[in-house]
Amino acid sequence: MNFERVDVSEPASISTGIAKRYAIALFDLARDEKSLPALEKDVAALGAALTDSADLRALIGSPIYSSDDKARAIAALCAKMGVSGLVAGTLGLMSTKRRLFVLPQLFAVLADLIAEEKGEITAEVTAAKALTKTQAEKLAKTLKASEGKTVKLNVAVDDSLIGGLVVKVGSKMIDTSIRSKLAALQNSMKEVG
Repeated sequence: MNFERVDVSEPASISTGIAKRYAIALFDLARDEKSLPALEKDVAALGAALTDSADLRALIGSPIYSSDDKARAIAALCAKMGVSGLVAGTLGLMSTKRRLFVLPQLFAVLADLIAEEKGEITAEVTAAKALTKTQAEKLAKTLKASEGKTVKLNVAVDDSLIGGLVVKVGSKMIDTSIRSKLAALQNSMKEVG
C-alpha cells in the first residue's frame, strides 16, 4: 500500500488566518468608533451562545444550509441578543461569504485583541477543587507580579489532579498537581528498578 502524506494542520491554519483578518478589521473599526466595550460584551455573549448551542454550531459548520439561510439566522440571533450593528454587520458579511465556520477562532482572536488593548492576559487554571475567592485573588496577584499585566483567570475543576493546580499563561505552564508529581515519581522509580 502506498500512503500519501496529508497535512492536517493546513485547514486549521487557513481558518485561523481567515478569522484573524476579520477580527483585526472588526477590532480596528470598533476602536475607531470607541466601541470596544460593546465589542467585548458582544464577543462574550456570542461566544457563550456558540458554546451552549449545538444548533448554532451545526448552523455555522454545515454546508447544508444556504448562505441566505445562515444570514437570516445570524441576523435574527443578533437582533434577539441586542448585538451591536458593527458586529451584526460583520457576521452578516461573513455569512454571505460563507465564512461563519471560523466563528470560534474569530471570538478567540477578538478576545485576545481586546485583552491586549486593556493590558490584560488570561491564565487558564485547572484546579483539583474550586478555588475560593481569596485563593483566586492571591493567584491573580502572584501572576500579575510575574507577568506585569492584569491577569484574568479562567478556572476549571478537574478532580483527577488529586490536588494542586495547572496554570497556563501564554506559552508557559506551571504544573503543581499531585497527579504530575506522582507520574514523575513513577518515572523515576522505573529508572531505578
